[in-house]
Amino acid sequence: MSNGSSTTEFLLLAFADTRELQLLHFWLFLGIYLAALLGNGFIITTVACDHHLHTPMYFFLLSLALLDLGSISTTLPKAMANSLWDTRAISYLGCAAQLFLLAFFVSAEFCLLTVMAYDRFVAICHPLHYRTLLGSRACVHMAAAAWGSGFLHAVLHTANTFCIPLCKGNALDQFFCEIPQILKLSCSHSYLREVGLLVVSACLVSGCFVFIVLSYVQIFRAVLRIPSEQGRYKAFSTCLPHLSVVSLFVSTVVFAHLKPPSISSPSLDLVVSFLYSVVPPAVNPLIYSMRNQELKDALWKLAQWTLFHQQQPASPSLHISQSLS
Repeated sequence: MSNGSSTTEFLLLAFADTRELQLLHFWLFLGIYLAALLGNGFIITTVACDHHLHTPMYFFLLSLALLDLGSISTTLPKAMANSLWDTRAISYLGCAAQLFLLAFFVSAEFCLLTVMAYDRFVAICHPLHYRTLLGSRACVHMAAAAWGSGFLHAVLHTANTFCIPLCKGNALDQFFCEIPQILKLSCSHSYLREVGLLVVSACLVSGCFVFIVLSYVQIFRAVLRIPSEQGRYKAFSTCLPHLSVVSLFVSTVVFAHLKPPSISSPSLDLVVSFLYSVVPPAVNPLIYSMRNQELKDALWKLAQWTLFHQQQPASPSLHISQSLS
């Protein structure tokens, strides 16, 4: 990374200029971050503790919650710190780490959403082969492939981006370090190498998206052939949360990077990037728990078990006093 000698830090885009609005943004971001930590933490704890949820679908959901926690923890704490301390600076290494982690979590999440579409496809279209095709070993391998693909993607893009010489200042029109914004600071044609890598990545993402769409076409066809209304409702209830998460994730990312230049502006770019980097990790737990009765029941049982064990230490003294009386 040869840029370190010339560029020691980057300046991120500020959400507000006045101190009052900066503090307002800090408290807003803190609320969103705590909600994301709480929601994803509940899903991770519930799935890990309830043996009834040790199935492929919930295993992938636990993995998704981990990725969401990582994704929102990469961007929002730094934005909160900048708003609180009235600064825009991020170090060169900090920017590289942020770009790497965000690329890792986002790409791994999209790969995992593709795997989850395959899980729903097999569960509904080929239920008799579900345990054969999605055994515990196969699930671990698919989740590891999603995380590994995200790691490889992040390494390639981070190394390629930070090998490009920068000579157009250090101000980024974004509240976190992002590849297109760093490429704008390039002063040579070497950035075309990273553009080519982005095109290859876009083609792979398009392939995953086509797979998800084709999977859901087959799923909806199979669900509509189910004779009972209750069976159709149960099948849809397991698919709609995943479809909602995919739609939210893909629509915000596509609009952020493919919107027409005529409507582009720093404030709009800031809002759209906030939507795709912060909103999905915060909203995903709500989407999955709203229509999932199994998850609600498991969460309720976990809450009852926690309350029971908090009250239990008082019981031995109660028994002793009763025996003495």
